[in-house]
Amino acid sequence: MKRRDLIPMAAIGVAGAWALTHQPKDERPKGPRTRSAVAVLSAQNYESDLAGILQRGLAECKLDVRGKRVVLKPNLVEFDRNTCINTDARVVAAAVEVFERMGAASVCIAEGPGHRRDTLGIAAEAGYRKMIPGFERRFTDLNRDDVALVENFMGDDPMYFPKTILGADLIVSMAKMKTHHWAGATLSMKNFFGLVPGSVYGWPKNQLHYYGIHESVVALHRKFAAKSFAIVDGIVGMEGNGPIQGYPKHAGLLVLGRDLVAVDATCCRVMGLDPVKISYLTHALTGNFAPDWIDQRGELPASVRKDFALLPSFRGLRLV
Repeated sequence: MKRRDLIPMAAIGVAGAWALTHQPKDERPKGPRTRSAVAVLSAQNYESDLAGILQRGLAECKLDVRGKRVVLKPNLVEFDRNTCINTDARVVAAAVEVFERMGAASVCIAEGPGHRRDTLGIAAEAGYRKMIPGFERRFTDLNRDDVALVENFMGDDPMYFPKTILGADLIVSMAKMKTHHWAGATLSMKNFFGLVPGSVYGWPKNQLHYYGIHESVVALHRKFAAKSFAIVDGIVGMEGNGPIQGYPKHAGLLVLGRDLVAVDATCCRVMGLDPVKISYLTHALTGNFAPDWIDQRGELPASVRKDFALLPSFRGLRLV
């Protein structure tokens, strides 16, 4: 049995009942939903002109970062040599280059893995030290950063968050395109689990599992949606028993957008998953998944669809 399987089942069992009386505070802008631009851009391998592709995608999404404090939040989970588990260092390096070129006041990298405590060790193994200029001065371990209390995170419950995240003007969720053995898919929204400090809430972020995975994904999204952007590494993703024990799946894409729900819904369609059947997506969405809700830029999801293998219990998520 893996350590991640040792979460008390009683806590998981009460999460659904708990969620009936505790709802995340919604800090998203109110009013009618506007169409959300999502750029799906071809990037066949990690030797592609990733900086040029990202520059195009950011322009398509009309993102202006001049004078902003930008925090890039990759997905670092486990020691891995085949680029299948963690956000590839070359994508992060390209993002650093592009955001600096666009006039950001600062570009930092921050992550708080939920599975391992040796964050710098994982980053080094994933090639971050080697491939990202000035990595040591840019990087913050969110599991051990100074924290501040945020009131009313989930219902009346407060939660501590790293000051690096609270002080950012823009948080860029740089997720890996993967299936997930509990949530169905883990993309830009689920990637925000790494914002919760392990030094306060333990590994694998026990408080979030107490609230419920889907409920916590929604709460984190609502807290940080106003200053979020997504870049999903789908060049090589993971299928099957993700987010750690699956297999590499080449999709050859980068997916970008301001609206993390729209980005993740698009990624699901690329993966051959029905976003309507992903619980945290339907709970985070205001409105519905009508096709005209997302302003697709670049490739159309249907034209680049590559069905990701699913665990038997999740085969019902398949997009028809």
